[in-house]
This record gives sequence, C-alpha cells and structure tokens, in this order.
Amino acid sequence: MSDLFTEIKAQVKSHYPNVVLPEGFDERILQAAGQLSNDEVVKPILVGSETEIFSKAKELGVTFKDVEIIEPKSYKYLDELIASFVERRKGKETEDSAREKLMQENYFGTMLVHLDKADGLVSGAAHSTGDTVRPALQIIKTQPGIKKTSGVFIMVKGDKKFVFGDCAINIAPNAEELAEIAIATAETAKVFGLDPKVAMLSFSTKGSASSIETRKVSEATKLAQQARPDLVIDGEFQFDAAFVPAVAQKKAPDSPLRGEANVFIFPSLESGNLGYKIAQRLGGYDAIGPILQGLNKPVNDLSRGCNVSDVYKLSLITAMQSITRKVLA
Repeated sequence: MSDLFTEIKAQVKSHYPNVVLPEGFDERILQAAGQLSNDEVVKPILVGSETEIFSKAKELGVTFKDVEIIEPKSYKYLDELIASFVERRKGKETEDSAREKLMQENYFGTMLVHLDKADGLVSGAAHSTGDTVRPALQIIKTQPGIKKTSGVFIMVKGDKKFVFGDCAINIAPNAEELAEIAIATAETAKVFGLDPKVAMLSFSTKGSASSIETRKVSEATKLAQQARPDLVIDGEFQFDAAFVPAVAQKKAPDSPLRGEANVFIFPSLESGNLGYKIAQRLGGYDAIGPILQGLNKPVNDLSRGCNVSDVYKLSLITAMQSITRKVLA
C-alpha cells in the first residue's frame, strides 16, 4: 500500500467509521469488505440477504470480524427511511413509489447515509455512474453554494500524489462551473494532505492562443481567484508549463505556480478522462476514484472494471471524507 493509504488507514482506524457497500452480491465487494473488517479500519455495511451473503462469503473464503448486513425489505427502520425519502423528494414520490425505490440497493444505501446510519457509501462495481450518482443527487444533494457535483481522481505513485478533475461527471463545464470545480478540487486535495496549487489546463499558456475554449479557461481562472483569493489557482496553462519548472520559467515566469502544480483542472470531461488514463497506463500511476465532491455527505463511485484493491482504497477515502466533514461541521 502506498504511503498515502498507509497514512489514511492510520487516521481512519482511530475513528472506525462505517461505510455502506450496497453491492453485497459482488465478489470484489465481499472480498474488500472482509479485508476492511479484518483490518479493523472500517466497519462495512452490506446490503442484501444475510443468508446469501454469508453463503457467498464462505465460497470465497471471506471472513468478517465485524460486519452489518441489511436486507431492505426486512429492515426495522424501513418506514422511517420511506417517510424521510418522501419528504426529501418534496412531492415527487409517494409512499408506494418510495418503498419500491428503496428496494434498490443504491437508493437504500444512500438513505442510510442521509439519515446518518452510515458514514459514507461506495458503489459502482456492478452499477453505472448514473445509478450511483442519481440517488445521491436526489437525496443527499449538493452543498450550499455548489451547483453541480464533480468527480476527481487521486493519482498516486510512490510518494507522489496529484489530483485530477473533473474526470467523471461534467461533459462540457462552462466558466462558472469550471471555477466551482477548481475550488472544490482544491478542498479535496487538502483532505489528502496536499497544499493545493491549482492549474487550470488548456492548449494555451497565458494567452499564447486565443479561442472560445481558451477564453473559457481564462475566465474560469479569474472567477476562481476572485471567489477564493486564499487559494493558489492560476491559468490558463498547458500541462508542461504547469508541471515543469524550467518550462514555467519561460512561458509563465510571473505565475505563483512556478511549475509546481499538484491539482490539475481539465477543461472538459473528454480531456480529463483521457488525461488520467494516460497517466495511469503510461505513467504507472494508481488512479483512485472517481471521488465525488460537492455533496453534503460522501458517496463515491467505482469503475465497473475495479478490483478488490480499488474497493478497499476507495472505502478508505470515503471514510476519510466522512471524518473530515465531521471535524469541520
């Protein structure tokens, strides 16, 4: 495990939060839940039939020191969840439709988080991003002042760590949305021990090219700087000017980044998705995420191609987010 996750594990273990893993039927989820439980770092809450889950765990050789398994239809607080869901949806759901929705593991798990019966949620091993994010947006909703959630990756290689955003949610953010993403990503970076130095990326550095695309990034930079003058945010930058000090000295000598950016904001989902996968596959970085930011409580989305280690690490990150949220509350 990288130094980053050794640090996170130590911090999380002292609080011992619980994280709901709604996909209790998935082998990777069960194996990761067993590891989390036996390491006594996070208490997993699995959604599904207790008999079926324990049977599957036995087949896989998975054991648990401490685990909670909840079957939605027999949950003793189901009526409370239904009433709260109806209230939260403000007339868009009836009791009958709420009951039907809460039989779906992601809706059920998200309601556990909303009602503080779980500290966070990790899903997506067997569901699309939409199936994970939709309940979170409907129930947990975004923080005050945040219009849209966004998705970032923590890129880790040895003792090196960077944050890339948005690589998961917003296809073509406008200047205001890009500024919001930059600020939210800087705050996420702090959670994981980084002093954020935020580069707003483009194919232009400080006006070396002019187009609708570059002007959007330039405007987003100004908006972010005005909203949060306490943060180091600059742009627009080509990647090399943000990352290589010698190039920065030539292309942007007056920038406070000085080629030492550790948070990179991509101008579109297309570029962000390509960027993190290139760093992952060619650069050898672990890509942890996507971590959803801007929500009132931590809900995170796995890739359907994830492995057991991905589930374990994202559960640790989710737990860390919940601890930070409580400290700041």
